Amino acid sequence: MKKIITKFIVNTITEEELELLYKWLEESKNQDEFEKYILDYHDLNLATLKNDVDKAYENVKKSIDTKKNTTKVIQLFQIKKLKYVAVLILLIATGYFLTTTNNESHTTPEIVFDNNISIGINKATLTLEDGSTVALERGKEYKNDKVSSDGKKIVYQSEIDTLSEKLVYNYLTIPRGGEFYLELADGTKVWLNSDSKLKYPIAFKNGAPREVELLYGEAYFDVTPSSDYNGAKFKVLTKGQEVEVLGTEFNIKSYKEEHLILTTLVEGNVKVVNEFDTVALIPTQQSIVDIATNSIEVTTVNVHDQVSWKNGIFSFKGCSLEEIMKVMERWYDIEVEIENTSLKETRFIGLFRKDQNIEYILLTIKNSNIINDYEIKNQKVILK
Repeated sequence: MKKIITKFIVNTITEEELELLYKWLEESKNQDEFEKYILDYHDLNLATLKNDVDKAYENVKKSIDTKKNTTKVIQLFQIKKLKYVAVLILLIATGYFLTTTNNESHTTPEIVFDNNISIGINKATLTLEDGSTVALERGKEYKNDKVSSDGKKIVYQSEIDTLSEKLVYNYLTIPRGGEFYLELADGTKVWLNSDSKLKYPIAFKNGAPREVELLYGEAYFDVTPSSDYNGAKFKVLTKGQEVEVLGTEFNIKSYKEEHLILTTLVEGNVKVVNEFDTVALIPTQQSIVDIATNSIEVTTVNVHDQVSWKNGIFSFKGCSLEEIMKVMERWYDIEVEIENTSLKETRFIGLFRKDQNIEYILLTIKNSNIINDYEIKNQKVILK
């Protein structure tokens, strides 16, 4: 199948091969493999169209029939997933062009967009135990007797607190338009997404539970096993739940303006506890805690989609336009207004790199006929 995918990329695929690809992609596991292969093959932008499946597929067939040696926008295939139909689009017109002359692909210079919106970077504010703050960002180093930072990450000394009666806490605050990596004193690794804040001790007590608090935002945890700390469990507290682990990898999304807390288990096992219930998760499961009703729901998810943010990818599957724009607001530190409110719940599938200019994404959405147009006014984006 990789041979057929390669022929699709360079636009030499036949109609019969396209039909094979189309049928192969009806399996959700094959969709993931296809996306990964596309990204590995070329530095491309995958995006989405809304629900015009039949028209999209017919356009592909027409592009094959004409066989003209011109730059094309190739509309891809039908996907049936999550009780809705969407079209995954390879939009070559947004910054990457592909021609079929001599069956070879060629790149052209990148499009230069004229806007003042910055792409998110490594940056954070460290609040020390005495209340003083330190700005952490690329190109700036910081060090004291407990912690050091190179501007991309912050690492605490590996030690057990045997002297003080009370734990001493630091805070790491990630602003909109930022992200940061943290290593706690027990070796636990934490990736913090935009608009997040974590409270944690600078050292843990031997044998005592290791507790941190995600005050708001999103964080991915790779927890040091409890066996390395005399059986001490690791707990993550949020505004409406407690997650207890022995040593595992998981993601928690708990933004202050949202009433749902999403906990996704990648490896190992965790218990999610709130005031009225306790659930145990296994890998690929996600708990959804509604803090308005105190209910807990457990569902199975594609883990890659949930945690790809920490690897530099936005993976949107089954997300509404409104949900996607919330992510854009945090990463690019912008305000988004959707003028046509009927489009807010339009659901589609898309894959973007986090290092792309915001207009790559906006132009993709426009060219996909999801919106009619967009306008940028300083740090505000208006979708029309």
